[in-house]
Amino acid sequence: MRLKDRVAIITGAGSGIGRAAALLFAREGARVVVADYAAEGGEETVRLIKEAGGEATFVKVDVSKAADVQRMVKAAIDSYGKLDILYNNAGIEGPWAPTEDVSEEDWDRVLSVNLKGVFLGSKYAIFEMLKQGRGVIINTASIAGLIAITNMPAYCASKDGIVQLTKAMALEYAAKRIRINCICPGAIRTPMFDRLTLDKVETEKAFCDGHPIGRCGTPEEIAYPALYLASDESSFITGTAMVVDGGWTAQ
Repeated sequence: MRLKDRVAIITGAGSGIGRAAALLFAREGARVVVADYAAEGGEETVRLIKEAGGEATFVKVDVSKAADVQRMVKAAIDSYGKLDILYNNAGIEGPWAPTEDVSEEDWDRVLSVNLKGVFLGSKYAIFEMLKQGRGVIINTASIAGLIAITNMPAYCASKDGIVQLTKAMALEYAAKRIRINCICPGAIRTPMFDRLTLDKVETEKAFCDGHPIGRCGTPEEIAYPALYLASDESSFITGTAMVVDGGWTAQ
């Protein structure tokens, strides 16, 4: 029970990494606010948590909208009385296209969800954590924030922004006992991965073969590092970009 009596918000928890983390955090004792834009997936995650004996509630949220994010944080306080952990995990991939073919609308949407969403979530969570005198924020970045991936310019820019935002916030709040870190996954088999590789056998092979470990990762293989960062076991870690990529960036 590494998160016993903790309250956690996890965005993008209706599927993929977010769902895996929500289920794991709940098994470890956390009360989880499952936040997602897709109500059906989010409510299914809550059902799975409750069936396993955990405690969770669903909030529909567009993380790029300040009013939605404020309502999400308020839901945690109203339901459970506090907020110990925020896992900013929600994200979109945007179009698979070279820069010249990316529309301004697509660029803005990817940056709004991926980067602005982390900013807004952190901003309103920090307000509550400062009142408590402690807290943990985890952000989902990507190896695309550390190395370039062709045909994903907006995604790469957003994920690199998350890495730097994480470090800046970590320095700002380290003395206030709020730890802020990010995780940089490699290619993980999630609905996003499925969309990118749909009908593209060569794309899937390229992604999975890019890992020296010989395969793509699973959502659970990201959820466990997130659990570590959320727990007191990582009490001396802040401002880091934890790479979980099967060796991709070591090449």
